[in-house]
Amino acid sequence: MSGKYEEYYNARNPIPSKYLLWPLYGAGFENMGKDGKPIEVENIEIGPDELLIRHDACGLCFSDIKVITQGQNHPRIVKDMKEYPVTLGHEAALTVVKVGANLGDQYKVGDRFIIQADIFHGGVSTAYGYVIQGGLSQYNILDHRVLKTDAGSNIIPIQPETGYAEGALVEPWACAVAAYRLEYRTSLKNGGTTWIIGAGENKPYTISQGFDNKSHPARLMLTDVPASFAAWLKESAKKLGVEVIEVNDFSSIAKESIDDIILLGANVDLIEKASPYLTQFGMMAIIADKPLARKASIDVGRIHYMRWGYVGGSDPDICHSYNKPAIRSAVKPGGTAWFVGAGGPIGRMHVQRAIQFADGPATIVATDVSNARLDDLYQSYKAEAEEKKIEFICLNPNDKEVYAAGMARFFKRGFDDVVVLAPIAPVIADAAMHLAPEGVMNVFAGVGKGTMVDLDVSDVYLKTARYIGHSGSTMDDFVMTLEKTESKELSPNRALAAIGSIHAAREGLQKVKEQVFPGKVVIYLNIKEMPLTSLPELKEKMPTVYAKMKDGREWTVEAEKEFLNLMLP
Repeated sequence: MSGKYEEYYNARNPIPSKYLLWPLYGAGFENMGKDGKPIEVENIEIGPDELLIRHDACGLCFSDIKVITQGQNHPRIVKDMKEYPVTLGHEAALTVVKVGANLGDQYKVGDRFIIQADIFHGGVSTAYGYVIQGGLSQYNILDHRVLKTDAGSNIIPIQPETGYAEGALVEPWACAVAAYRLEYRTSLKNGGTTWIIGAGENKPYTISQGFDNKSHPARLMLTDVPASFAAWLKESAKKLGVEVIEVNDFSSIAKESIDDIILLGANVDLIEKASPYLTQFGMMAIIADKPLARKASIDVGRIHYMRWGYVGGSDPDICHSYNKPAIRSAVKPGGTAWFVGAGGPIGRMHVQRAIQFADGPATIVATDVSNARLDDLYQSYKAEAEEKKIEFICLNPNDKEVYAAGMARFFKRGFDDVVVLAPIAPVIADAAMHLAPEGVMNVFAGVGKGTMVDLDVSDVYLKTARYIGHSGSTMDDFVMTLEKTESKELSPNRALAAIGSIHAAREGLQKVKEQVFPGKVVIYLNIKEMPLTSLPELKEKMPTVYAKMKDGREWTVEAEKEFLNLMLP
């Protein structure tokens, strides 16, 4: 280390009496800051159980755009924004610059951390960058809300050689990694509520697992169940102490209250009518052997945010619809994976992960409507894909003839994995049509609850295809992603596309909304004023920094050190 960087890294600089931040007072970019600029506030004294931290780097996320767009109507905003403005920024790397009297045995000045922003207290969300002041501020005070959460402390130490941008980008990377670590139940929820609905078919139904002494629901609801199966269920329920409720009127049931819905037969109207009653992590199992009369209108927003799962099969043993096969979230090793909307920041992460991680697919197809993004994606990862003998194809659906020719062989068989990264209902509907037998569609894109998409749900039981979704990450996902980063198995810096100072944060968020850059934007909070700058621009503007980038394309820790030596005040 040398010069300004060393002083900064070790937190030897004097703590300023004032600092800058970007408050958001309501919906719209015009309500961010004052007169289009960050505001200056007093750097107040900390208490004995608090830390004063310096935000070093903060990634900008499309989730931030949702808060700017929705303002007070955003589900995570719980206070009046005019009186309690929100400071965005949940992808943050930070350094301790002052330690409260009671925390000296746990922390010291110069300690470096990243933050798992999805914070809960007593089960209530107090997320960083939503409820708690976030990373678009030069300094912040961390109190019990961060240091003593339901999960313990939500700040995670990083190794000395880990870069600031590298650390900040662990958060979005953890979300991408988490998408392939999702776990779904393989039987009825133990202690939950199961609702079995007859659809006019009468088969030798049974439940050989999950309705016995080892595990069973607490409540069983029955609607039009064939008489012989209903008699067996009631007799078994009596022995197990399961409450049985006959349901003749759907309106008597609370929406989003059922853990498992079992549909006995191929009735699309019942699929649509019953689905809204699924609760968080709810599962619908369809037992049938005939195709549906039409596609079903399914709320893919709730598949994404509430982790609904649709399973099924033709076997009259209901438990087999859950576990033959069980829902798979990991990409099929040696399979064929399609990343829809892959040119953006999060899409690049998914493609990079598929190439870098062990047991990846043999073929990756990445599609996007931007040729510039696709070209950058291909140039960034083609060499590594070739080295790992992965067929890597990039196609633009707007180039209709080339797209049709390129996709023809895949559409004939179907994809083992379809990861949808574009929050557009027609795109999701089209992608779902191209699943192979036992294929999985992961709705990763953050489509809102209530986004209805017509899906051929027959695939769930005739092809044992699966629809899953994802939002956010757990502490375990976060820690695992950091470990892979620090062991060099994963390179978060490869997602970085543009940088700037805190003064450029508002413009950076506008560019995120407009999808200008092929990768992530990271703000360095404590450098001299600097406009938003793409990495290729550094060749002319900061040649010594550019020289330390990898292949003239990728940000590195060495480039960051040179950059900070030049840009720290």
